[in-house]
Amino acid sequence: MSAFLSTLAQLGALIRKELLAVIKDPANRVLLLAPALLQAMLFGYGATYDLTDVPYAVLDQSRGAASTQLLARLDGTGVFKRAATLDSPQQIAEIIDDGQALMALSIPPDFESRLAAGLQAPLQVILDARNSLTAGSAASYVASIVADFNRDRAGGGVTLVRRAWFNPNLESRWNIMPGLIATLSMVQTLLLAALSVAREREQGTFDQLLVTPLTPMLILIGKALPSMLVGLVQSTIIFLIVRFWFHIPMSGSLLLMYLGLLIFTGATVGMGLSISALSLTMQQAMLYTFMLVMPLVLLSGLITPVGNMPRVLQIATYANPLRFGLDIVRRVYLEGAGLATIGLDFIPLLAVAAVTLPLAAWLFRNRLS
Repeated sequence: MSAFLSTLAQLGALIRKELLAVIKDPANRVLLLAPALLQAMLFGYGATYDLTDVPYAVLDQSRGAASTQLLARLDGTGVFKRAATLDSPQQIAEIIDDGQALMALSIPPDFESRLAAGLQAPLQVILDARNSLTAGSAASYVASIVADFNRDRAGGGVTLVRRAWFNPNLESRWNIMPGLIATLSMVQTLLLAALSVAREREQGTFDQLLVTPLTPMLILIGKALPSMLVGLVQSTIIFLIVRFWFHIPMSGSLLLMYLGLLIFTGATVGMGLSISALSLTMQQAMLYTFMLVMPLVLLSGLITPVGNMPRVLQIATYANPLRFGLDIVRRVYLEGAGLATIGLDFIPLLAVAAVTLPLAAWLFRNRLS
């Protein structure tokens, strides 16, 4: 027991030293808070998305010539790609919730007969508004196709009935801001972890740390926990801005979201510590970090959906913790998803952490100064 308490005391001293190294400088304190606040505001008021690719599902209960012609026009655009043909209304929620389709078209059984009788025939469009701008653009595109379809027909026309799930008013901010809870904290957490060992190498204190009674694994924990704490604090700051400044309602469990953020931050810190252990100077660590941040963000799904990327890049995103951190935060925040729904997102995050954290511990001992 005494040995265990002694180890905890040593680990606590190392964690305290790391935290003091970060916050003792007033400039560092500003850098930890100001970028998160500023970037959250800039993204909240200024960022938008463009329409690229629209997977959709269709529930055609009419199965007549008119519905076939309308769907043929939709498929012929090259933008809309049919992801599923449904057999019942109950399947709509499942395919939208799973993200397999951005929208679902529901054609009622009397669609053909109402058009033949010269009446208005409703066509329901259900949108996944978690990506609000893309959903709005897709709805507008469908409306233009329906308008062309009506002009080419004599008699009754199609009436478009639109419903947006998870974001009723199609506000792009609702899609962007929850994603920033993971993204903005990742950038500084990765940089902070990357600088931790490189800073000690540059100051000449890393060799002294290696000859202490602390094992490489305890050094790893002492380096990782402060960075993870800073990352979670930054996520909390952005979450408070999203929830109480922009008034975006949260649908899911706060505890589940923070569980996802904890695992995501652990994977991010593992990458940062690996970079730090490989770097001989702080300048190298910063350069490697900035080279890594941009691909991580671009391949995360924050800017464009992962499904729109080439197949090779989609496979590469499995090594990107931000992809799965974003998915967890967005689905829990907007959709109210539970652990059973997002559980598979934890597997790649745990895999990245399981590789990078032991790698960093090994590099601490074996990387030459």
